Amino acid sequence: MKQLRWRWQRGAAGLLAACLGWAQAQTVAPFSSAPPGDPPAPWRVVSVFKDKKPLTSFQIAEVDGGKVLRVEAQKSYGTLVHALAKASPAPGTLLRWRWRLDEPLLNTDLRVKRGDDSPLKVCVLFDLPMDQLGFMDRQLLRAGRAMSGEALPSATLCYVWDHAMPVGTVLKNAFTASLRMIVLDSGEQRLRQWVMHERDIHADFLRAFNPENGTVPALEGVLIGADADNTADRSLGFVGDIAFGRTATASVSAP
Repeated sequence: MKQLRWRWQRGAAGLLAACLGWAQAQTVAPFSSAPPGDPPAPWRVVSVFKDKKPLTSFQIAEVDGGKVLRVEAQKSYGTLVHALAKASPAPGTLLRWRWRLDEPLLNTDLRVKRGDDSPLKVCVLFDLPMDQLGFMDRQLLRAGRAMSGEALPSATLCYVWDHAMPVGTVLKNAFTASLRMIVLDSGEQRLRQWVMHERDIHADFLRAFNPENGTVPALEGVLIGADADNTADRSLGFVGDIAFGRTATASVSAP
């Protein structure tokens, strides 16, 4: 029995080490060490609308003595995407970043299409099997991929800064259920202030998507975005470096 428990504990320790190694191996190109101008590779700007709508501006800028990503939306839509090694995040996998909103969008309403804009969002992209999507969402995803020429993700979880929705609100995107949102900051009380965030993306995916099988699909990328195309408005914000980590209490327990 002792030998069996020792073998189990050794295997569990190896699994935990592998999970920790995965989080540490997911290196995201930092903005803080990049020169002013375009974001560093492999960050790249993606728009599902190609030339049909103005692109949100993403530029490296110096703010408060350090280099960060400047994100300006002006009646525009656009995302900045960073691909990752595809693997399912273990429980306790953290996403960390800081952001600052200087000019908010005052006429948003994330519940309806005409108000579906965000001045700042940080998203994680998952490779959810297509058969777990509803019929309409599968059709929308196929159409989006064909129109944009991009391998758009089948499931996206976005953390957003919204003007009106209470902090902690979880909701589906007004256009497609394959995109879910969690409101992390709301209103104008923290405008022009750096706000730090640390999120367990494994737990948040389960909370937002509530998959029937209780599993989290492979993570394939991270995204920063801002859009003001539906409200025909303007916003300005900044995002610092994005990094993955693990909770200090993450562990594997014996049965």
